[in-house]
Amino acid sequence: MTEQTEIEQLFHALDQMAIAISEDHAYTYLDALAEAGDILYQGTTEKPFSDPAKEKIKRFLKDAPKGQLDREVVRKAFQLAILKGMKENVQPHHAMTPDGVAFFVSYLLKKLIGEERDIRLFDPAMGTANLLTAILNDTDGVEGAIGAEVDDALVRIAFAMANLQRHSLQILQMDSVSQRGLPEVDVIVSDLPVGYYANDEIVADFYTRPEEGRMPVEYAIFENSWKALKESGFAMFLIPNTMFTREGAEALREFVKREAVTLGLLQLPESMFKNDQYAKSIWLLQKNGPGVQAPPQALFAELPSFTRAEALSDMIKRINEWFEQFFHQNG
Repeated sequence: MTEQTEIEQLFHALDQMAIAISEDHAYTYLDALAEAGDILYQGTTEKPFSDPAKEKIKRFLKDAPKGQLDREVVRKAFQLAILKGMKENVQPHHAMTPDGVAFFVSYLLKKLIGEERDIRLFDPAMGTANLLTAILNDTDGVEGAIGAEVDDALVRIAFAMANLQRHSLQILQMDSVSQRGLPEVDVIVSDLPVGYYANDEIVADFYTRPEEGRMPVEYAIFENSWKALKESGFAMFLIPNTMFTREGAEALREFVKREAVTLGLLQLPESMFKNDQYAKSIWLLQKNGPGVQAPPQALFAELPSFTRAEALSDMIKRINEWFEQFFHQNG
């Protein structure tokens, strides 16, 4: 059986179980998908369903691929189902990180950490853990991974995905802006949501809060999660292209200047985004600490479309050369 066939079979089983559960319990599709993931992991259902729904669930559970599935098969099948659910009730700026971007982030992470092992990784805006598990599936050296998310339905999907992919992922249901006392980590990687933080009191003393207007949620998550990053640690954020140019960005720029060195900023192809206002870039940083110095030349580039294999290969060659020439820690 090919990987694609397994993905399709697993998606079909998850999707049909989710539909049966949502119809039986009046759940949203995403809530029902989390339930379906738990049932698939347990291999049985112990929760009360009507007899017709229970028969459907058992039938689709029987049709699901058997044995220890490849982690990427599980992630991609879930991804298809999550995308279906998100079409119903999630705004475009909450969209899932595309696979091509996830694996490009993983490639950059491997360049940053080099031969280091026992890395503790944190995603303060985990969502369904699609980006986080894509990185874990492709990266050696990550000893402990922590994901935080405030939305209950997304947390439950992340939990089911992590179990089925056999990852010992620590999942925290919490608001990554208001939370204090975060565990210390070596690396932060996150696709930051875009919008405004609702509770003005919580962010009243944040350094990056604009003098006027509401606090951008991407600023708030960035600043609070930054406290968890150890000295000399790395961070990689997917950020809106307006992060540093919008009105009120002066405090953010000052905070970054004080706290870190920017290693690079890679603008993602605009063709990836339905609307230019949702376009993002990959921002690479290192927190100040012993021996940390800004590279003589930061890595700034506009990435070509990921469908242009030759152009992308040339870009990766340029990035590899930059790491060899300027990034002495891993050169």
